Amino acid sequence: MKEVKKKLAFLESELVKELLEIATVKEISKGTVVLREEQYVKVLPVVINGLVKVYSRFEDRELLLYYIQPQESCVMSFSAFNQKEPSKIFAITEEDSKVLLLPVEKMNTWLKAYPSLNNLFYRQYSLRYAELLETIHQLLLKKMDTRLFDYLVAKKKLTNQDFLKISHLQIANDLGTVREVISRVMKKLETEGRVKQLYHGVQLLS
Repeated sequence: MKEVKKKLAFLESELVKELLEIATVKEISKGTVVLREEQYVKVLPVVINGLVKVYSRFEDRELLLYYIQPQESCVMSFSAFNQKEPSKIFAITEEDSKVLLLPVEKMNTWLKAYPSLNNLFYRQYSLRYAELLETIHQLLLKKMDTRLFDYLVAKKKLTNQDFLKISHLQIANDLGTVREVISRVMKKLETEGRVKQLYHGVQLLS
C-alpha cells in the first residue's frame, strides 16, 4: 500500500485513508478491458501505475481518444456517472497496470468533502478537452504520415522506449483507419529514414 499512498499524496490524507479502506486496488494484465461501452459506471479508475487507453467507437471503427497515466482518472466515465448515463467509451490496459477503483456510490460524498478530488477531475477535464481538440485537428487537417509519426513519437514518450512493440493492426485501431493504410504509410516513413520496421514492432530514428 505504500506505493498507492505515494501516488495519492496529492489528495487529503483523510481521503486517502478512506480510499484505502473502501476502494479496491486491482492488478490488471495488459490488454484487459477496464471500462465497457453501454454499461453504467459502477467504479471510477485512478491509475496507480501502468497505462490505460480510452477509445470511442464510430460504426465499425475505433478511435483512440487519450491515455490514462498514473495519478489520472477517466473523465468520460466520470461524466457518464455524473449524468447517470451508460458509458460512451471503452478502455483497455496498454500494459500491466495497477488501478484504484472508486465506488461511485461514495463519489458525491467525497466530492463534497474533499476539494482535492474535485481538482483532480477539473484538471482532467481541461487536459482531455485539449487532447480531443488536437485529435480533431489531426483528423481534419493532418495527412496520415504526419498523424502516424506524431502517434509514434507520443507513444515513445509514454513508454520511454525507442522500440515500440506494436503491430500495424493495433496502430490502425488507435488511429481509426485500416491496417493496409498504416502498412503503406509506415513504408513511406521507413523510406524517408524516420523509422525502422522490425519483426515485432517499429523503431523511431528521428
